[in-house]
Amino acid sequence: MKKLTAVILVIGILLLIPISANATKEIKPFDVEAKSAVLMDIESGKVLYAKNPDEALPPASVTKVMTLLLVMEEIDSGRMSLADSISVSEYASSMGGSQVFLEAGEEMSCEDMLKSVVVSSANDGAVALAEAVAGSEESFVKRMNERAAELGMKNTNFENVTGLDDDTKNHNISALDSAVVSRELVKNHPLILKYSSIWMDTIRNGQFGLSNTNRLIRFYKGATGLKTGSTSKAGFCISATAEREGMHLVAVIMGSETRDKRNEAAKKLLDWGFANYTVYSYKGGECEDVQVQKGKRSTVSTRSEDFIVLVNKKDKDKIEIKNEYVEKIKAPVKKGDELGTISFILDGKTVGEGTITAQENVAEIGYLDVLYRLFLGWLFR
Repeated sequence: MKKLTAVILVIGILLLIPISANATKEIKPFDVEAKSAVLMDIESGKVLYAKNPDEALPPASVTKVMTLLLVMEEIDSGRMSLADSISVSEYASSMGGSQVFLEAGEEMSCEDMLKSVVVSSANDGAVALAEAVAGSEESFVKRMNERAAELGMKNTNFENVTGLDDDTKNHNISALDSAVVSRELVKNHPLILKYSSIWMDTIRNGQFGLSNTNRLIRFYKGATGLKTGSTSKAGFCISATAEREGMHLVAVIMGSETRDKRNEAAKKLLDWGFANYTVYSYKGGECEDVQVQKGKRSTVSTRSEDFIVLVNKKDKDKIEIKNEYVEKIKAPVKKGDELGTISFILDGKTVGEGTITAQENVAEIGYLDVLYRLFLGWLFR
């Protein structure tokens, strides 16, 4: 009876001990209602979440992310202008599905056509832009596949510029590949965000209204784009981008059953990313002076470059900084010469590195300079 009483007392005491509020919360794995999904950090390309990331699936109009990438590359290179007038061919005007009802022979500015594709997923506009860039849809599709190979998209094959898949045989892309091309578009061609963040607008001098197929633009905090898609073969797909507190993420959802499930899955991924990750940034600046051998000056001032990395929020304050310099620095030294490395270390592992460079020139000491120093040493001894 005494032993039983003691056990009961111990259990009672344990139940009264409060659990520490500072205990680390476990990030539990979860599922999303889709055939495949990927969450990626746009700045670094780091994959934060993946479900069947390499499975090649029909992407519907998410195809247009690659179409838009090639068009934006033309615009940003100066080979095409937003003010250019694009003429609509008979073939482009015949596209079904989402469209802005372009007529054969109609002319529209490149900007309005681009806006139509990004905001309203216009298939006719996508074909017209492709023809303006490459002469034909077939030639443009060839470029799409070549660009995919350059980006390392191993589970992708395009057959058209729109994603219409009634007659396609192998028009597929994986969630990971879709995230890769989305990142390339947003990171290197930020002008696209001017259009992908539009909720409602007009073309044809205000005569034709556009509304964004991506409802997250209006209803998700920080949403910046990018592209939705749906067909009976592909289901409901999206490449959704959002930015908060300097962190830009892309969530790709492939093969969801309904539009609402697709949107909820994208929001779930983005919410999880923003809740558990943050940007660690280091502002570069002056470092310590380092010794210079055989220089007119005995030291040279140095500085480090800026550094940024995505980390789990719980690890942000754990990052250590370590500076290492070249062992023997000999003159002459030129401003900008690399003199060392700044390392960022988390739990004993290097998560990133930057360079330490000279802030000034240091000339090599000459024979007369040596004599002058010897003379001064003798004069003031």
